[in-house]
Amino acid sequence: MCNYDVVIFGGGTAGCACAWNCGKLGLKTLLIEKESYLGGSITGSLVIPVMKSGDNQINTDFYNELVKQMNKAGGQITYQGNSGWFNPFVMKSVLADMLSSVGVEVAYNLPLSRISNIRIAHAEIQSSPSRNDDKLLLSVCSDKVYTDNTHILGIDILSEYIEAKYFVDATGDLNICEQIGCEFLSGPNEPQPMSLRFIMDNIDLKTFGDWLLQTDNNREVTTVEHIDGQTHLSTAYTWDSDKHWALAPYFDKAVEEGVLKDTDRNYFQVFTVAGLEGGLAFNCPRIISTNDREKAYKLGTEAIYRIADFCIKYFPGFKNAKILKIADIIGVRASRQIRGKYIYTIEDLRSGKKFEHPAVISNYPVDVHSKNKDASTLEITGEYQLPIESLMSADYDNLFVIGRGLSADTLAQGALRVQASCFSMGEAVAKYIIQHPLSHL
Repeated sequence: MCNYDVVIFGGGTAGCACAWNCGKLGLKTLLIEKESYLGGSITGSLVIPVMKSGDNQINTDFYNELVKQMNKAGGQITYQGNSGWFNPFVMKSVLADMLSSVGVEVAYNLPLSRISNIRIAHAEIQSSPSRNDDKLLLSVCSDKVYTDNTHILGIDILSEYIEAKYFVDATGDLNICEQIGCEFLSGPNEPQPMSLRFIMDNIDLKTFGDWLLQTDNNREVTTVEHIDGQTHLSTAYTWDSDKHWALAPYFDKAVEEGVLKDTDRNYFQVFTVAGLEGGLAFNCPRIISTNDREKAYKLGTEAIYRIADFCIKYFPGFKNAKILKIADIIGVRASRQIRGKYIYTIEDLRSGKKFEHPAVISNYPVDVHSKNKDASTLEITGEYQLPIESLMSADYDNLFVIGRGLSADTLAQGALRVQASCFSMGEAVAKYIIQHPLSHL
């Protein structure tokens, strides 16, 4: 039997923040990750940069340390006031080092399908004396759990268990919650489309940046900045008609000439990459024709080659450009939501409702993507708070959910699913756990 204070499933943005804070606070922590690396959306899905979410964010210790360590490793810049411009390749080693430095044990290459049994019990919780039938998730079992040194942690037969006081589902898809029968909230009528990101290299960014500034004078869409002798930029286009897009004529022409399919231009956004001179990260294609992840990955890869060809043919500076990397993991904006002790609503968000125990403070807009033209939602809001209770399972008193599967309705989730908020969620849960020990386990 291996005993921990905290076991976390999923080493993405929320899971890493939670694990690092747990380790820093002296909790014996195990992080279980299905891939061979950490970082989730940042490293596996190439979701960069981390979008700025206001000036009054809380639970930012992990993020601030991440910025510091990434900068030291040459994989971070601050662009347009946002310190979250990262290099996803550098991020893998930095995250591993950060978690190791605070004593977190990491089990890599362990898909949740390998968790073969979960023990559940009822116990009286001292912090809830009025309840005597509280459900507790006590332990999980797997045939093998490997650390980064490929040493087995003592879990090599099905009769042996990993036991913990607290468990955290940071898988995004709520794989653990599904296995133990947690209640989920009803989802939207139409799921948000997925995206498959990629990075191109060997781009003459100065030439491209100069051309962008001449082509588009809207600085809410297109920005260019020179940092430490390198050109950094961002620009965007969608097929929606809610605003004038300076790049629209180029996409229209590409569709007419058969270089792009009409659906290839539904969403286009690019960002430069810290520490990658000549590199450009693409927040596209957005796949609108299927909700099946395997099919979406295939369709997305095909679209990527068309988009890359389009950039080479129509944009200055792309003459020698090549695809450097296609994301290993499809980008999922929303899957399902846990029913938590508090269901956070769009009314809470819009009203800026205050809570006694906020986990997140943000002003990131409500951002819900649609497969249809002129149907996506991008609603600018004021500052809002998310309570810690929206990260607590309603079914188990020692189970938390962090990341996109939090207890929130569709529109509110569309604002809270972003990486900055996920970092804060993970940190908030770690701080809650250290303040509420379960002494009876």
